[in-house]
Amino acid sequence: MGHHHHDEPILQDPKRHRRASIILWALLAPVGALALVMVIALWPQGNYDKFALSGSTDTTGGAVMATGTVTRSVFQDCPSSQGLEDVGGKVLECTVTYVMPDDGGAEIQLEIPQETLQSREARAGDSLRYLDLSKVGSNSGTDFVFVDFVRTFPMALLAIAYGLVVVLVAGWRGARAMIGLVGGIAFMIVFMVPALLEGGNPIVVGLTGSTAIMFVALYFAHGLNAKTSTALLGTLFGLGVTAGLALWLTDAAALTGAHDEAAMTLSTVAPQISLPGLLICGVLIGGMGVLNDVTITQSATVWELAESAPKASATELFLRGMRIGRDHIASTVYTIAFAYAGAALPVLAIAALSNQGFGTTLSSGEMAEEVIRILIGSIGLVLAIPVTTAIAVLVVKATGTGGAHGKSLGGSGRRATLSANHSHE
Repeated sequence: MGHHHHDEPILQDPKRHRRASIILWALLAPVGALALVMVIALWPQGNYDKFALSGSTDTTGGAVMATGTVTRSVFQDCPSSQGLEDVGGKVLECTVTYVMPDDGGAEIQLEIPQETLQSREARAGDSLRYLDLSKVGSNSGTDFVFVDFVRTFPMALLAIAYGLVVVLVAGWRGARAMIGLVGGIAFMIVFMVPALLEGGNPIVVGLTGSTAIMFVALYFAHGLNAKTSTALLGTLFGLGVTAGLALWLTDAAALTGAHDEAAMTLSTVAPQISLPGLLICGVLIGGMGVLNDVTITQSATVWELAESAPKASATELFLRGMRIGRDHIASTVYTIAFAYAGAALPVLAIAALSNQGFGTTLSSGEMAEEVIRILIGSIGLVLAIPVTTAIAVLVVKATGTGGAHGKSLGGSGRRATLSANHSHE
């Protein structure tokens, strides 16, 4: 036959294929079994205060978080300064936003902070979240306090659009990947986050959760075959390297994980959580998705090359695979670095306005944690590519691909190689 579906390896000798599969499963099965045992052992029992942060709204005695829709905004006397004239003060003017509560009732007045309005004014039809203090007897001069905009609808719309685009372009494979993504996030919410809140070791929880997610997500999205098993081995290797580097650098670089509001809040309401450990767990989760991308690509590349040149030696396959792998490394390094640089523009702007310089800014506090997170993840990713390529070559040779597909990288072989290059740039 002249054409073969690239999702399945082309087998020359079923016995050799069986032997390669046995070798792969001999390596993967103990890891999978250990991950399953650890998930069961670490499964959260709910032994933590699920309402530790509710005090900010209910300890004042009846404060309620509510939502409403903006009807109009008017520049007038600030509700919070009314009555100041009676004590010798001055009534100030500000932008007052009128909101119709979603649960019914009369229109209310909200004062939105000026810095928020400078970035985005409240327009008619916008949905807002506010704190209702009307039953508390607030001394602030107003019964309603602005909290934030409600962004549920546009975010849900964007998520649906993303899912549709993936499914339309990638078909059933894309649909399986989306299901795997949703399942992975759900697993993090149901298992990893509660386990951390109960004081579980963040490194153990991170490695266990990441390994379990990768086993299920990769096989579900790409099928139960030697190609996927190869990629999974490379991914697990990358996760191990990432965990080791993160464990060492967290101490060596004196990373505390206590540089943002969320971390400080956690340290107060959940002191059992290790913030440096949480940082390491975050590095593992962050690197998991990128590792999955490069290992699957590299494994598929070796299969494509082996199909186009069935007589190529293992060394030739490895060198050709690494030529494509190096391009992938370069593009991924750009992607990770520029993605963070874009998110960190406000910090870079502050550095430009100060006399500290960019070096000092990059090595301080939260910025240093993010830079080190990127570097650790990138090292794990880069090292995973040659390891995955080598494993894929060994498995391909043990499987015995080809036979009736030409004797060299000529003609259709060159086309397949070009296809592999184009599909992984």
